[in-house]
Amino acid sequence: MQIENPREICYKCYRPKSSCICEHLITPIKTNTKFVILMHPKEFRKTKNGTGHMTNNSLENCELHVGIDFTNHKRVNELLKNEDYEAYVLYPDTNSIKLNTQKLPNEKKSLIFIIDSTWPCSKKILRLSKNLQNLKKISFEHDKSSQFKIKTQPNQYCLSTIESTLCVLEQLNNQKMEEISNDFLGNFLKPFEEMVEYQVKCAYDENRTRYKIPYKKIVHLS
Repeated sequence: MQIENPREICYKCYRPKSSCICEHLITPIKTNTKFVILMHPKEFRKTKNGTGHMTNNSLENCELHVGIDFTNHKRVNELLKNEDYEAYVLYPDTNSIKLNTQKLPNEKKSLIFIIDSTWPCSKKILRLSKNLQNLKKISFEHDKSSQFKIKTQPNQYCLSTIESTLCVLEQLNNQKMEEISNDFLGNFLKPFEEMVEYQVKCAYDENRTRYKIPYKKIVHLS
């Protein structure tokens, strides 16, 4: 069965080509830290958001994998077994390493897993992925509010994947584990900001159309 007028997708940012944000992507940042984004399948299907894809496209030393249970995921297990890395998962916890005040050891290169999902789905990924359960958790304290205006966050200080990654990069910079220029950090959210601005404009235009009173031609009968 052939679908008429299929919606074309950009297979870099995974957004419709009509709202592709690739032109706003910065040159991928080089990092000493290895980042791995674990994306829930529901996030992969959300063409209107895609902050996980943005993050992956904005970091040179990064890769992205889609799934729920990563217990037997070949590539993830290869990375976990690599003795060159000290592995962590970005996840808030009472016993997590707070990057604002606690330094990561630098004997090995850091490998940071970032779960790209809603909070309930993130918990499920950690619960099912036995190979991730014993990893040290890292987090950070902040007073930022998410700029994700088109999405309701569970609470005031919840951040999107790309916003959270920026916070991690800033803290690693402070710890001298990274040497990323302020220009790169300052432009890291550019594609995200452009996406949000586009979505807000679309929502505004849609509302204007929805509530616009249609013009009716009046015919006078004689």
